[in-house]
Amino acid sequence: MKILYNAVIYTLDSSCPAASAIVINDHSPLAGQIVAIGESDRLLDLYGLVAEKEDLGGAVVLPGLTDSHIHLQLYADFLQAVHMFGCDKQTCLDLVAERAANTPPGEWIIGYGWSQDFWGGEFPTAADLDAVVPDHPVLLNGVSLHVQWVNSAAMRAVGVHQGTPDPVKGQIGRDEHGNPNGLFFEDAMKVFDQVQLSPTHPDTLRQFQKAQEQLWQYGLTGIHDFDRIPSFISLQTLHRDGNLKLRVLKNLPVEFLDTIVQSGLRSGFGDDLLRIGSIKAFADGALGSRTAAMLAPYDDDPTNTGMLLLDAEDLVAFGEKAVSNGLRLTVHAIGDGANHEMLNGFEQLRKFESAHHLPHLRHRLEHVQIIHPDDLERLAQLDLIASMQPIHATSDIDMAETGWGERARLSYAWKSIAQTGARLAFGSDAPVDSPNPFHGLHAAVTRQRANGYPGEDGWYPEERLPLIEALKAYTLGAAYTAGMEDRLGMLAPGYLADLILLDVDPFTCTPDQLREIQPHGTMIGGDWVFRK
Repeated sequence: MKILYNAVIYTLDSSCPAASAIVINDHSPLAGQIVAIGESDRLLDLYGLVAEKEDLGGAVVLPGLTDSHIHLQLYADFLQAVHMFGCDKQTCLDLVAERAANTPPGEWIIGYGWSQDFWGGEFPTAADLDAVVPDHPVLLNGVSLHVQWVNSAAMRAVGVHQGTPDPVKGQIGRDEHGNPNGLFFEDAMKVFDQVQLSPTHPDTLRQFQKAQEQLWQYGLTGIHDFDRIPSFISLQTLHRDGNLKLRVLKNLPVEFLDTIVQSGLRSGFGDDLLRIGSIKAFADGALGSRTAAMLAPYDDDPTNTGMLLLDAEDLVAFGEKAVSNGLRLTVHAIGDGANHEMLNGFEQLRKFESAHHLPHLRHRLEHVQIIHPDDLERLAQLDLIASMQPIHATSDIDMAETGWGERARLSYAWKSIAQTGARLAFGSDAPVDSPNPFHGLHAAVTRQRANGYPGEDGWYPEERLPLIEALKAYTLGAAYTAGMEDRLGMLAPGYLADLILLDVDPFTCTPDQLREIQPHGTMIGGDWVFRK
């Protein structure tokens, strides 16, 4: 048994919201569980003779935070890749050329974070890359992860040519002669999946562990992973070898639904470190690539309403099979058109669950970046979880204003959604944005960028959240979404001892300080996995 004492503990437990000490069991079968929480003097008197004592020196303690939407494999790759966030086109080209100069001939150059919106809105082409890196294959993921920019060497490497057809749910960019121009949208990007190393390759596993270590330093004790089957294989390998020390809810792609059903997997299967979450599908694309499905055209592209990849009928078709076999659903929906279609589909699925006396499953919509006013109340009415990413709001201000105009009033509208009674779960969509949850908390309470843009009150300030509500979306909301609210999300007896140590009190510091908080300790299941 161990006692952590002399601390300022915010428990998020309404029956005991504040404390100064916590007692943790370190013996099986209850190892890693909280035994008691309360005042230091009392708990030292009760347990001091039998427990190991650790004086936290007045540190602030919060429950461990969870990123409810992250792409772990892509984030692990991102840590090794060329970073292009905020760069103009010439800077992107210079960065790629610099990496190529230090990379053996023929090896792939991978990058993340470019956007045409960073340089005026004109999409780049393979010719731009060919001019600076003609020999190395180059694969650059757009900031949204819904478009890739490649050079001719990359297209040759995977066999893409003029006769390569567009997939049903994607598009290959082409020049006036029909030749691929180096842009790949949505499912067209899958042609480059073969570039990835094996999920059990030692380099892949090392990258996963480095990513895990970085997430601990941000104060994350759990994630909901949205990468594909290779990521699941890597996670299982790490878990088998005792190297997974992060709580992972693994969502699985809808393309494998039949196999998942046949194998008997159910949402919630697994243990407290790795368990099955939901079946993941895509209803549309993204704002940055102008593929998010809208009810009306984009303000800056009056012939374009985006790409609707899934309609209500499609959702019901595979959704009935999923819910009949105990599998929750989670659907990527960014545009107001995609959200409208998915709400229609979930309305029918709720009726199906009821008519067939099936469990009322915890389905979720991912992103909900813009919603039509007529649909706002429906998330709560259908008991759907809004899995949102606060940092997207501040990253996307200019794109949203340009693409959506006045409609942006209900974009990233977490306050309006919460007021309807819908549950929130917050994340980052890393590597689209930083997985640092304190950046997300700052965005949620200020709706400002780090430099204060767009002004003192933030962007659509009526959508700002109180800190306690934003924090709950990273803790209690995430735990509920995972079906683990009986042991995660707060610090209370019987709960798992997942917590973080801070030097700065987020409830008394300024908003600017909130963004700069750096945890100096992260504990998972009673063990310090990171400590300065």
